[in-house]
Amino acid sequence: MEKFGRSQPVKRVEDVRLVSGRGGYVDDITPAGALFAYLLRSPVAHATITTLNLEEARAAEGVHLVAGIDDLKAAGLTEGLSATLVATRDGGKGANPRYPLLAEGKLRFVGEAVALIVAESLTAARDAAEMIELDYDDLEVEVVPGSGNADLHDDVPGNRGVDYVLGDDAALQEALAGSAHVVRTEVTDNRVMVVAMEPRGCFAEWDGARMHLSFGGQGVWGPRTELARLLDLPVEDVRVTHPDVGGGFGMKAKLYPEYALCAFAARALGRPVRWIADRTESMLSDNGARDLVHEVAMGFDEDMKITGYHVKTRYNLGAFNSNFGQIIQSHLFARVLTGVYDIKTALLEAEGYYTNTTPTDAYRGAGRPEAIYLLERTMDYAARALNVDPWDLRRKNFIAADAFPYRTVSGELYDVGDFNGLLDKVAISADRDGFAARRAESEAAGKLRGLGLCYYIESILGDPSETAKVEFNADGTVNIYVGTQSNGQGHETVYARFLADQTGIPMEMIRVIQGDSDRIATGGGTGGSRSVTTQSNATLAVVKTLVEVFTGFVAEKMGVKVEDVSFDDESFRIKGSNAAPTMLDVADMAREAGRLELLVQEEKATLPGRSYPNGAHVAEVEVDPETGGVTLERYTVVDDFGNMINPVLAEGQVHGGVVQGVGQAFMENVTYDEDGQLLTASFMDYAMPRASDVPMIGFDTAPVPSTANPMGMKGCGEAGTVGSMAAAANAVMDALATRGVGRADMPFTPARVWALLQEADRENADRAA
Repeated sequence: MEKFGRSQPVKRVEDVRLVSGRGGYVDDITPAGALFAYLLRSPVAHATITTLNLEEARAAEGVHLVAGIDDLKAAGLTEGLSATLVATRDGGKGANPRYPLLAEGKLRFVGEAVALIVAESLTAARDAAEMIELDYDDLEVEVVPGSGNADLHDDVPGNRGVDYVLGDDAALQEALAGSAHVVRTEVTDNRVMVVAMEPRGCFAEWDGARMHLSFGGQGVWGPRTELARLLDLPVEDVRVTHPDVGGGFGMKAKLYPEYALCAFAARALGRPVRWIADRTESMLSDNGARDLVHEVAMGFDEDMKITGYHVKTRYNLGAFNSNFGQIIQSHLFARVLTGVYDIKTALLEAEGYYTNTTPTDAYRGAGRPEAIYLLERTMDYAARALNVDPWDLRRKNFIAADAFPYRTVSGELYDVGDFNGLLDKVAISADRDGFAARRAESEAAGKLRGLGLCYYIESILGDPSETAKVEFNADGTVNIYVGTQSNGQGHETVYARFLADQTGIPMEMIRVIQGDSDRIATGGGTGGSRSVTTQSNATLAVVKTLVEVFTGFVAEKMGVKVEDVSFDDESFRIKGSNAAPTMLDVADMAREAGRLELLVQEEKATLPGRSYPNGAHVAEVEVDPETGGVTLERYTVVDDFGNMINPVLAEGQVHGGVVQGVGQAFMENVTYDEDGQLLTASFMDYAMPRASDVPMIGFDTAPVPSTANPMGMKGCGEAGTVGSMAAAANAVMDALATRGVGRADMPFTPARVWALLQEADRENADRAA
């Protein structure tokens, strides 16, 4: 049995339960007799509330509670949602406007919760919402960040939430001034929706002393603390649980107003209260993602080595700030300066603005896509502007394999890597040498063909600490309690397999327990591809303790010295004896001896540093110039994930991430009109990729084990999305450039591509004339 469970392609054990309708999602496990919550939401993007009359709704049949912001305050819920801030350019903190649970004085985005209705049925709650009298005076709307139409918050002039800087401006300007070549361009990263398979939802129940909130999330401890603060309860009197969760993507990590409102209602009424969003409601009220405009400048010397990199970014914070908020944005933008390239000096300037769009901004796929997309689009643009082969330009600037460990300009310390070797491998896998022939075939058929490359690197860790607890049950099963949270990634399989490999306990005897703040004392939740790396490290720590205490017990039981007992990952071996008890055998012996304290062991472990997964994505597209239609013909990925526990799950994660990124590149785009009304509020208007839109994805690995954890692993959860946006976009640009298109931004819809080609044809004709 190979140590660390390395590269064992185990099928997911949770799949049969989930795909056969036996999953336990929030809507499946709501307590019997729970009341239904419904939210009256703002119909406009910006207005002053003049009337909010709830009396007729309160008198409606089946209605138990109707509340506005004044009712919350009267009940003691005076606090707003908390926010995370980042240090600003002037040394202060970013703007922190109040984020009330219900609209307070003003309406600030379409879909903002205005009133809570709780009734015996969802129909009764909806009917009562129709009886609420809501009048308002319209105000100017701010949809484009920084446009300055109207202030959303009295304490945030100009709507500028944060002004952030990282780097050495003087050194950067000197470097650019002395460069042989400087390229400048603007890159837009369009807004997308998360649209997780399972919409957000929750239920809350109050037993007279403690609050229990259950919702589909990504970690229970932060929301527990936040909910306790809002309800003015001791933290120990709040229990938060996550059942099965159908997709997270960062969007589900925070506590939303609806969850606190259901808890308020459950306490007020003494009955469980449930709320499940429909799809349009989710599209209006979920945190959004991206919506960035970057101005970039990159300098090169005569040998095409990067001399400096300047990024100025304007980004959309939504209507409020959140627990993710500004610090997440600034950190992910810092990754812009942390590429696989040997960049000596750089400067990042980032300005975040509040707008009448989503409630707050979150990242989808955890934020690294924005940074890598910008860097790799810039590299591709520079290659065309300087008439350089884009692959060669990257090779010239890669951090060399013998330069590790390497400190980047933003402070990251890369421990290992072989970027050139991996690029060689992906060139073969993608058949780069055969592209010219395939392009010629497309051109003969009247089509355009393009090849796009993205070389990405991620910085993986988040909270470096995690806890694991192992408990032996009387029925012979074993529980492992974990501090992360599966949103569909396959954690139940990974963690059980890993523990089985370390202990010899049959995998089918292991149960993974997650998402319960009562049963698990601490945890970092899931996000940033941290889960398997940090959780496996904690599992190793608790296994070490198990081996130590069980070894001592076996020695005592057998009447031998401790040093005469060893463990070989499957059985305990006793010097001079043929006995070979397994972990389960020793647990039974301990139970019979009354040594129950041995049967539960818990440890917390902290990783010493980050891991840095990296890899290359190669997309190949064909464009029909008559219609503007883009077809993704081939897609190839070679990743360095270090040592993998389960390559099947890693490949599945990559496939899903690639499709997510391709969706943004080709079709996904959140659109508002000038009044702030969301025009893409259903799947009739918001396009998502289908199976027919994506070819079979080639996947291979070129592992260079990480030195930052004992398993040599590198997180892989977001890698597919991180690489696919730029690879797909660069492929389209490679095709369009043959017809004179100089710049284009996502999404590459048929209408947009056709218009770009028409404009290029007119410009070419004007030049010829």
